[in-house]
Amino acid sequence: MNRTSALTIAVSATALVLAGCSGSAEPAAVPATTTSASTTTTAAPTPRPALDLSRFGTLPPVPQPTTDTVSCAYPEESPAAKEVDAPAAENIDVYGIVDVTLSTNQGPIAISLDRTQAPCTVNSVVGLVQQGYFDGSPCHRLTTSPGLEVLQCGDPSGSGRGGPGYTFANEYPTTAYADDPAQAQNPVVYPRGTLAMANAGPDTNGSQFFLVYADSVLPPQYTVFGTISDAGLQTLDAIAAGGVTGGSEDGAPANPVIVESATV
Repeated sequence: MNRTSALTIAVSATALVLAGCSGSAEPAAVPATTTSASTTTTAAPTPRPALDLSRFGTLPPVPQPTTDTVSCAYPEESPAAKEVDAPAAENIDVYGIVDVTLSTNQGPIAISLDRTQAPCTVNSVVGLVQQGYFDGSPCHRLTTSPGLEVLQCGDPSGSGRGGPGYTFANEYPTTAYADDPAQAQNPVVYPRGTLAMANAGPDTNGSQFFLVYADSVLPPQYTVFGTISDAGLQTLDAIAAGGVTGGSEDGAPANPVIVESATV
């Protein structure tokens, strides 16, 4: 199953929850047009019911490290969308912030990667940035439906199926539920400004990630590894305002987004 499909399934499951909370998960009806001899008027669109996010849980506290370093595993998975070396797997730091700038054709998006949240994820992403893996890659997916508002990037092929040729395990918030794994299936709010990994199921992380530009509801199965700057969120807001190709709520951004370069 590819990463796009996996996130779609998560969205579908969330949509069922949203339907129970908002009263409707169906698109608003097309506004009626009335014509007379003297005037032509168009009725205002019916607004979608507001989503009550208070009905959902919040992300749990980040578990504090018990050691200064960890070991990671990056098993091979072929093929790679773009050839790169897997990162080092031993003595990986669990403290510190890494600042990365995604320079896109739509404007800069500065992100801060938090090693404490997800040391193995940050280690991988930094390695990919340093090898130019993300340079010239499209952000292939935009979602604009209430309860799931994200931009997904990280696949140089633009297909939604590409990865770096290796995978790695989920980290926070999934690992915060180690004593009660069933709770890790209950949707929570990923707040605006969150940076998280897309995947094709548990422990199948690769290179695809998503940027949350409005509070979104997902099961805590998507590794959170950083935050987006205020200026970066302004860039994302402008991208989202352009909508999705074809006018749907899920698909390629109507205004194509290309990560021209990613730098540490």
